[in-house]
Amino acid sequence: MSDSRGGPVTRTARTPRRTARRTVAASLLAVTALLAAACTTGGATSKADTGADDTTPVTITFWHGLSSPHEIASVDAVLAKFHKKYPYITVKAVAAQTDDKVNQAIRGGTAPDVASSFNAANVGGWCSSGAFQDLTPDIKADHVDMSQIPKAVQSYTAFDGKRCTMPWLADTFGLYYNKKLFAKAGITSPPKTMSELAADAKKLTTFNADGSIKTAGFMPYLGAYEMLTEHLVPSWGGKWLTSDGQSNVGGDPAFAQALTWQKSLLDWFGAKKLVTFKAGMGDEFSAQNAFETGKLAMMVDGEWRNAFIKNDKADIEYGTAAVPAADGKSQLYGAGYVGGNVIGMPRGAKHPGAAWKLIKFLTTDTDALTTLADAIGNVPTTTAALDSPSLGLSKDPNFAPFLEVYKNPLTTTTPASGDGGAYLTNFGHFVEKWQSGGVPDLTAGLTAVDKQNNAALKLGQ
Repeated sequence: MSDSRGGPVTRTARTPRRTARRTVAASLLAVTALLAAACTTGGATSKADTGADDTTPVTITFWHGLSSPHEIASVDAVLAKFHKKYPYITVKAVAAQTDDKVNQAIRGGTAPDVASSFNAANVGGWCSSGAFQDLTPDIKADHVDMSQIPKAVQSYTAFDGKRCTMPWLADTFGLYYNKKLFAKAGITSPPKTMSELAADAKKLTTFNADGSIKTAGFMPYLGAYEMLTEHLVPSWGGKWLTSDGQSNVGGDPAFAQALTWQKSLLDWFGAKKLVTFKAGMGDEFSAQNAFETGKLAMMVDGEWRNAFIKNDKADIEYGTAAVPAADGKSQLYGAGYVGGNVIGMPRGAKHPGAAWKLIKFLTTDTDALTTLADAIGNVPTTTAALDSPSLGLSKDPNFAPFLEVYKNPLTTTTPASGDGGAYLTNFGHFVEKWQSGGVPDLTAGLTAVDKQNNAALKLGQ
């Protein structure tokens, strides 16, 4: 992944923990190693029985990455609900676990019964290698209705016909805007089109006496906070991969259109001025965040920013809305980008029947989803939970737009791939050259990225 200091300017969506994760290139190496291990150990364990009738007392292990005291307590509260429903199953939860630790445990034959991950980019490798077991038999046996989960979310939790993970809360992205700065600039409502966004950004921008940026109406520099390619191209309806799993950035005009819009606004500011301004932006996940301090009038960010603003006691009057749609694409307004956590059963799980019960509970039980979503400020992943009157977040006018984006059938994601998401990393390196003026022919450049991506995708198969 990258951060505000630079590097590849595309990454998988952030998640409840909001910590730095390893790059997708490292992920690819890890899952490739697991694929080799699967070939020598016989692959995934087969589960023909969900263990629905087995009430033998058992203790299972559950590894997750959440680590703050509040997050751990929130997960433990939901696990207490699970134990109340299944008193014969005791869950030993282990917090602050990483994908690397999970991969090492799988290779060493000491895998937990259930594991969650912040990094959906690993799903393709886990499914294809058998490192995480295919949950389809369990889903069918228990008649789990997958239609309660949006298709975009289903696409990043399965790969090549195997559903080896289920979604466990989600992140959606929208537009945050400073109401006081809007009123001062005479802007009465958030923009709904990209041309309106650009015009508003210019009205909201102020400069210092030396010409440097004092307040940025918007930050078009890709790689600054959550201004990322994957959060931008949904406004044009861009699809990263074709139906047969090939790279689509050169074949889909949405990518060239999105980058052309972005570069036009970047050039208006001046790339050097933006780089200087970006370098002075406070840490994204601190009280010095540029939006929270009033130095950035609008920004694209995840639903979690609402909780950060509250916890940071930021002195800001703000509103939220969907990310504007491209001009001529009004049907896309209200949709956006979605990503999130995944949870599954690693190969070698000692108690698959009980493990499946926990996975099913955490990902489909309405009370469990709304309880955890309200506690840590994320989007619940089933329609029943989204529409539940017990979901407190739905009553927050600044959170509600993110729930609507999640439910929108045109909302998209970065789909799982066998290359561990390397297609995103490759595109990120290209964008670095693009916005620095190093790409003379955009069409030819995107075609070259397709070739590079397809080579990585083939390697990951």
